[in-house]
Amino acid sequence: MMREYETVYIFQSTLEPEEIDGKLETFHGLLADAEITAVEHWGRRQLAYELAGQSAGYYVVAQFQADPARIKPFENALKMDEAVLRHLVVISEGESAVPPSLRGDDEDEDDDREDRDEDEED
Repeated sequence: MMREYETVYIFQSTLEPEEIDGKLETFHGLLADAEITAVEHWGRRQLAYELAGQSAGYYVVAQFQADPARIKPFENALKMDEAVLRHLVVISEGESAVPPSLRGDDEDEDDDREDRDEDEED
C-alpha cells in the first residue's frame, strides 16, 4: 500500500544546486517504486540557530508516494549523510504541510493583523 509523504531537507549551504540534485536522486532511489510528485528548491535561508557549525542551509521540499516499509531505510540514509543538516518526513494528508509563509506564496493571503489591532482599540 502506497502512502503520500512530504520531506523537508536542510542541506549544507555550501553545496551547489547540482550537488543537491545528485543527493536527492540518490535518496529518492532508495524509495524503490516510489512516485516523486513534486520537488521544490527553496534555496539558501538563514537558520534560526547554528546546525553543525552552519548559520544557513539550503532547503528542499519533496512530495512522494512510497511504500511505508521503505521510509526507515530512507531516513537512515538521510541521518548518515553529513551534507544533510536536518530532515523531516511526514505523512501527507491532503494539502501540503508546508505553511504558505515558508513557501513564499503568502502574498495573496489576507493579513488581518491590522483589523485585529483596530478591534482591540475599540
